[in-house]
Amino acid sequence: MGLFNRSNDAAATAPVSPDLAALTGDYTVDPSHTTLGFVARHAMVTNVKGQFREFTGSLHLDGSDPSKSTASLDIVVNSIDTGSADRDGHLRSADFFKTDEFPTMTFRSTAVEAVGGDDYRVTGDLSLLGVTKEVTIDLEFQGAAKDPFGNERVGFEGRGEILRSDWGVSWNAALETGGVLVSDKIKLRFDISAIKSA
Repeated sequence: MGLFNRSNDAAATAPVSPDLAALTGDYTVDPSHTTLGFVARHAMVTNVKGQFREFTGSLHLDGSDPSKSTASLDIVVNSIDTGSADRDGHLRSADFFKTDEFPTMTFRSTAVEAVGGDDYRVTGDLSLLGVTKEVTIDLEFQGAAKDPFGNERVGFEGRGEILRSDWGVSWNAALETGGVLVSDKIKLRFDISAIKSA
């Protein structure tokens, strides 16, 4: 059952599903339990994974009307981490993200749609390098729980795809065997944990 249409009907031995009204509210993304990741094809033969380590984010969930839900992220581009210091330095340079000139990437949702079950589609504006383009993220609701510290949490897993050239990130190198060093298509991968505001 989805986040926005949960029922309290449950077997006596099963835990009671969170009340819809209890899930509706404002949430802060928890950076220590959230991954904002991406995957790029490298040299036409393998995938390189990375993530951004520093960011802030907020969610507003509306249990009765998903279309009134919103999401917002502010990402420190310089915090990019692919597991290679040399590669990360190149990604921060003028060939890619120009982090000295454009230190922040932002996402602001413009529409949220329930597509069935635990699945939702979030459309929004991604701003990077002074360019704003629309992107769509498919989210799957992972559940809601109260942690040992009394925080009410919700979790989502998300996927999407973009073309980096749409934001002017077009550096590449040709391979002798054909093809290019870095794919234009970038896969987005998210695991989000958010804490409900008091």
